[in-house]
Amino acid sequence: MRKTVIAGNWKMNKTASEAAALIEDIKKNLNAEEKAEVIVCVPFTDIAAAVEHTKGSVIKVGAQNVHFAPSGAFTGEISASMLVEAGVEYVIIGHSERRQYFGETDQTVNQRLTAALAGGLKVIVCVGESLDEREDGVTSEIIVRQTKIALKGVSAEDMKKIIIAYEPVWAIGTGKTATSEQADEACGTIRAAVASLYGSEIAEATVIQYGGSMNAGNAKELLACENIDGGLIGGASLKAPDFATIIHSC
Repeated sequence: MRKTVIAGNWKMNKTASEAAALIEDIKKNLNAEEKAEVIVCVPFTDIAAAVEHTKGSVIKVGAQNVHFAPSGAFTGEISASMLVEAGVEYVIIGHSERRQYFGETDQTVNQRLTAALAGGLKVIVCVGESLDEREDGVTSEIIVRQTKIALKGVSAEDMKKIIIAYEPVWAIGTGKTATSEQADEACGTIRAAVASLYGSEIAEATVIQYGGSMNAGNAKELLACENIDGGLIGGASLKAPDFATIIHSC
């Protein structure tokens, strides 16, 4: 049985004090023995507050990016060792907004992923197609390519530390959501790509999330799909009752 993982991607939202308040609200809505693993991926400036306020709870803390060098002249960047020492367990890599606005490529996603693993982090790596690519009928080709390049050089053992999030770019922050059939098919395609690299046993054990505008209203249907093992949640993760509803949908 694969575990279900619900991760909130707060993006560039919440000051440290606001983060503390939101986490306290989320905790009030959760049970001590939730079935899902719960992660909040917060801005760098919120990490200390998030680590402090998640202590003793079921909530893990994640970051939203990491640099591929252990140290050096990279103004404005954060290394894996810095995140680990700050108490971070997970990091998002390759989010479509990083690819779209900040020049991330399949190759830099792979560099960041391998650096994160080497530094002791667990990874949520994102793949997904644009609206044009879906309409052109190349969704499978795009997500298979992104998956295979992201995992280049990753050992079978390290696959235990990797979650793959399928996020159709056209469904992020737009309010549009892939149908459960579309989402399950894409996640199945990703699982097949993992199987081609590592075999069926590892593929069946790999957690694959859906990350395109999952919310309190559609979570239950999406999470019931065979190949969807959780969600990478954007806007709904900033509302404690909605985030809790998604977690309880598991």
